[in-house]
Amino acid sequence: MNQVGEPQAQRYKLTIAYDGAAFHGWQRQTQPDGNDLRTVQQVIEQALMRLCGQPIHLVGASRTDAGVHAKGQVAHFDAVCRVPSENLAHALRSRVPKDVDIIDAAIAPGSFHAIRDARRKQYRYTIHNSRHRPLWLRHRVMHFWEPLDAALMNDAGARLVGTHDFEGFAAAGHGRNNTVRTIFDCHAERNGDAVTIVVEGDGFLWNMVRIIGGTLVEVGRGHLPPEVIDKVLASCNRADAGPTLPAEGLCLEWIQYD
Repeated sequence: MNQVGEPQAQRYKLTIAYDGAAFHGWQRQTQPDGNDLRTVQQVIEQALMRLCGQPIHLVGASRTDAGVHAKGQVAHFDAVCRVPSENLAHALRSRVPKDVDIIDAAIAPGSFHAIRDARRKQYRYTIHNSRHRPLWLRHRVMHFWEPLDAALMNDAGARLVGTHDFEGFAAAGHGRNNTVRTIFDCHAERNGDAVTIVVEGDGFLWNMVRIIGGTLVEVGRGHLPPEVIDKVLASCNRADAGPTLPAEGLCLEWIQYD
């Protein structure tokens, strides 16, 4: 119990962007020797500890994998922080590595929870569809040299919209008892050599977007028909879907709350 006059801990909400190329994902990971791998959660918690002078536990809305990027990750933490809330983002920005940016920091209601309160998330997967390598973008896009038909990919993606059991689009060992999710939008678009796959939903299973992307690529290259989506949704069998695309092309765009 706090003594009279002691400051009370407040809940803060952060909006975070990061280049995931040099991170082992979002979630803190401790090796057998006791040392932490470099993760986004770890470096921001360290910066917050220096800023607030106390241990911090940061709760992120999406546990992005190694190599995955974010423009709009959301996280919360509780702390007694003497830095005014309007200055917190700037103060924290100066203490995190250069591959992380703090977009916004604000006081949140004590009941706010970055994971449980999320209503929609959007991911974007970017493919450099050319015979030439994307030399300067190689950490942010996947290179695929065979021609892709975005119209066929759109046909396949539209079949995912709705509420379905996505067990067939999840990596083995995902650890979730409930694999039913709602997809609000899934489409592919081409802009020159760039083919992007946009997926918006109320939540995602482990590697779900990358497996959806791999299935749409197989459709786009003509190896699978668009109807394969219906087959995977009906069978819930991972073997019926396409490969898991590499991490570097994936970016968490935004997370929406009430």
